[in-house]
Amino acid sequence: MRVVILFGSEMGTSEAVAECVADELSAYDVSVYDMTDFDPGDLTADDFHIVVCSTYGDGDLPTGAEPFFDRLDATTPDLTGLRFAVFGLGDTVYGDTYNRGGEIAAEKLTACGATQVGEHGRHDASTEVRARDLAREWARTLPIPVPAAV
Repeated sequence: MRVVILFGSEMGTSEAVAECVADELSAYDVSVYDMTDFDPGDLTADDFHIVVCSTYGDGDLPTGAEPFFDRLDATTPDLTGLRFAVFGLGDTVYGDTYNRGGEIAAEKLTACGATQVGEHGRHDASTEVRARDLAREWARTLPIPVPAAV
């Protein structure tokens, strides 16, 4: 089972979190991609996908995730059978738009037939908990099939 981690970032925090999740899941074949460099046509049900996505502005996707989701919206691929998890980054200071980037990502993937699994991870920048630490704990809870022994 390959694990594909896609990150969408504005300031680089999502990239750092994605790398920590990859480290935590090192027992798997893990690949990490910036969403700006990943084509939605390469999404496959053979892989387990993790989306790490920040929230920008007034509850929007970060600039780094917009092209990926624009292409997804334009092509609307059939993602039936694809399983994914989301770890979102936000700040409760922004109230109703807190962690909205991760929610938008999940909505767009499920609209194409993909299935979100596990707890939707949410980091709050207003807390003293580091996003990387919370993401490592969250990654340990993901329902990813155990890799076969070599």
